[in-house]
Amino acid sequence: MKTRLYSAGMLLAALLMAPVYTAGRTYSNPVINRSAPDPTVLRADDGTYYLYATENTRNLPIFKSDNLTDWTFVGTAFTDETRPKMVPDGNIWAPDIQKFDGRYVLYYSKSRWGGEWECGVGVATAESPEGPFTDHGKLFISNEIGVQNSIDPFYIEENGRKYLFWGSFRGIYGIELSDDGLSVREGAKPRQIAGTLTEGTNIIKHDGYYYLVGSAGTCCEGERSTYRVVMARSKDLFGPYEDRYGNPAMENGFSLMMERSDKVIGPGHNANFVTDDAGDWWMLYHGFDVAEPEAGRKVYLDKITWGADGWPTVKSSKPSEKAKAPVIRKNRKANR
Repeated sequence: MKTRLYSAGMLLAALLMAPVYTAGRTYSNPVINRSAPDPTVLRADDGTYYLYATENTRNLPIFKSDNLTDWTFVGTAFTDETRPKMVPDGNIWAPDIQKFDGRYVLYYSKSRWGGEWECGVGVATAESPEGPFTDHGKLFISNEIGVQNSIDPFYIEENGRKYLFWGSFRGIYGIELSDDGLSVREGAKPRQIAGTLTEGTNIIKHDGYYYLVGSAGTCCEGERSTYRVVMARSKDLFGPYEDRYGNPAMENGFSLMMERSDKVIGPGHNANFVTDDAGDWWMLYHGFDVAEPEAGRKVYLDKITWGADGWPTVKSSKPSEKAKAPVIRKNRKANR
């Protein structure tokens, strides 16, 4: 029988690589107690989550977290010198963060209130999730692509091809991108997949369906906001999408997923769903805190469960106040 000897260094390394879980914790909403609307989130290779939001903090804020519940502000994607010049008098709204081809790719909207034909979608890249991001300029402007209110981008890959979906209360559209994801594929045309009810599109693929999740109602009126999360699904990326009862999304057929609670007004514009290390699904989204609506749209977190009928649900269809926290394993390499 052979005896294997371990040095102190080997034992320390083994301990550091051991799966340590943040199980059994609880958390309270909001998880970001400041205005950070329209969040998008990504898990980096070291397991850290990064969240980006509309620039209520100028030049587009970046937050990071080891556990999805405790977030730290780390800076902005741009500076006054590097911020996108597309739509010169516009603000940077509703980003979407991705990683492919070895770099971080940030799609963003640039717009001003009321400028529904002058707004558009651009793209920037970085070697690190904390930036600095280099702007590559516009993908398209509303009046050039023929889609009014071209904001709220969402990126997805399917069968080796890259696509971008977008739109805000003037129809939801999709288009194919170039191989590098930095421009529209030559000759590609917008294809409409939903009507005029929603904005803030995300598409989640689960058990053979594509779930088109968006937000309906008014986003930004404080105590008067009527925002809510709605959904439809399809067997094909480009539809046809339908609600739970078979009503077509092209005719504004969407089913409710989340609505306001006694504590949160106007929950919506959710990030892409992410999973924890127990395989559970989670959704980050913004809302107004009833206790201080003047503070803007804070960020909230809730667990997603998939019902027997396949549809994603949130407990009680309302934001939680306190809940069991995500299970996160430390010292791991992450897959998004």
